[in-house]
Amino acid sequence: MTNGVQKLIQSLKLVARYGLIVMNDGLICLPIKRRLIIFESFNGKDVNDNPAAIYRKLVAEHPEYRETAYFSVKPREYQQLHQQYPDIQLVKRFTPHWVTLMARAEFWVLNSRLPNWWHKNRRTKTIQTWHGTPLKKLGTDIDRVAIPGTSTQAYHAEFVKAAHQWDYLIAPNQYSQDIFKRAFGFNGKFLSIGYPRNDVLYRDNQPAKIQQLKQTLVGNTPGPVITYAPTWRDDMAVRPGVYKFDLPFDLATFFEHVPVGTHLIIRPHYLVKDAVNIKGFEDRVSVLADADIAELYLITDLLVTDYSSVMFDFANLQRPELFFAYDLEHYRDQLRGFYFDYQSELPGPLVTTATAFYQQLDEWTKQGGFPAYAAKQAAFQHEFCDWEDGTASDRVVRIMVQGKDDQNV
Repeated sequence: MTNGVQKLIQSLKLVARYGLIVMNDGLICLPIKRRLIIFESFNGKDVNDNPAAIYRKLVAEHPEYRETAYFSVKPREYQQLHQQYPDIQLVKRFTPHWVTLMARAEFWVLNSRLPNWWHKNRRTKTIQTWHGTPLKKLGTDIDRVAIPGTSTQAYHAEFVKAAHQWDYLIAPNQYSQDIFKRAFGFNGKFLSIGYPRNDVLYRDNQPAKIQQLKQTLVGNTPGPVITYAPTWRDDMAVRPGVYKFDLPFDLATFFEHVPVGTHLIIRPHYLVKDAVNIKGFEDRVSVLADADIAELYLITDLLVTDYSSVMFDFANLQRPELFFAYDLEHYRDQLRGFYFDYQSELPGPLVTTATAFYQQLDEWTKQGGFPAYAAKQAAFQHEFCDWEDGTASDRVVRIMVQGKDDQNV
């Protein structure tokens, strides 16, 4: 595609955007429509996370909302998501229909930021769920923003401006609430209730349900399940649209250090799911980038991760975690920086080499856990999961349906 054609396409997109903005600015002057609720997860990439948990609770308890609740999705994702979720009303982002719905919605339920140039009806309430307990620095706490086309000061200002549009912000724990208030400059109402997406970890943490999920996700597995869920790294991108993924351990050696019958789940970022090489181990390893992460938690006996926020959600189950941070110094010191003392506060062993990783697998195989970390695990669970009790979705739904926004919702 020539530069001239690219410039023409960009110009047409800009004209279309301004047309939608003008349309929206007129429609937001109209009254809102009762029960009209727009959900969106990760800017329309999927139907998942906290917004999906709230949506499912809403329509389960109040079926009449099936006709008035919509999930906003990217146009390029629409067809696949429509096939995957045929019972959910989807609407394509930044289309005239989307504008009409957004402008008169009673609630927006989001887990990330909308562009600041998009305006909302002053009667529309925004419930910001966010999408994780922060380990890496956020918002105005980021000292240096390395995003092309913006400065650190401008990025901070944009973040604060966006947060001022949120009426409610869900916090999973006091640690997160303190960070959100400062890093987002949030001045609305906190919902100190835990994450809706984690409700299932309390509701379905039962042997029969776990066995059913295990059969569905990995088939007949006689031994334990270990899930490896690393965080995304910028160096996974070789060039636009091409990604690499290198396991930091050898699969053959891995299976020499775990119980017979163990099944390994690799949970990569969706962009690198096709780059994971498990050749020769297809019967013992599953690459599950698109499965519901909560279902993976439920069938997992040992979680292996590094800097991912999965460590916080999985802690609700009070099961062992092992941290394989093979690039710790680079990630900690050059990329984002951490909020807490990562090396001393983790609820399980921290290793940086494959040899040490195999040694800790031996320990887990022998002990069924990491007894030396029992106190740290309990402290971690108390600090980050104390507000979780399986009722967060119910509380948000009560706000939307009954208008109750006190902390006893």
